[in-house]
Amino acid sequence: MQVNEYKPLIVAFCCNWCSYAGADLAGNNRLNYPADVKIIRVPCSCRVNPMFILRAFQRGADGVILCGCHPGDCHYTSGNYYTRRRMALLFSMLDYLGIEKERTRVEWVSAAEGAKFAETMNDFAKTVAALGENKRLEDLRCKK
Repeated sequence: MQVNEYKPLIVAFCCNWCSYAGADLAGNNRLNYPADVKIIRVPCSCRVNPMFILRAFQRGADGVILCGCHPGDCHYTSGNYYTRRRMALLFSMLDYLGIEKERTRVEWVSAAEGAKFAETMNDFAKTVAALGENKRLEDLRCKK
């Protein structure tokens, strides 16, 4: 009898202009990253409300990563500066809720960094897999 290996569910919010294009480049270059990374394309990283991240955890995500343009290169001028401040506050709130800080991450990935995108996703998936399944904010109604 074969034991099912645990694979973490990871939600990745990716900015349309840089990180999503980086994910596309990783795919075009056939760079591997886990299929359990579910990418949600957003216009800008600052569009991600912290409630989106909390809801992802509530709906069963084991890890959430937010990828955006490098600071200073935002298509919307200063969106990623707002993201950086907002996420710093969210991380302290997650700490208060008892969510391990390793379950969330913010990365700056440009459109030309497909290899960095794949490497980041592989590293994050490995980190989250080591933590195990997220049970802290789990809503049992969202389970199949």
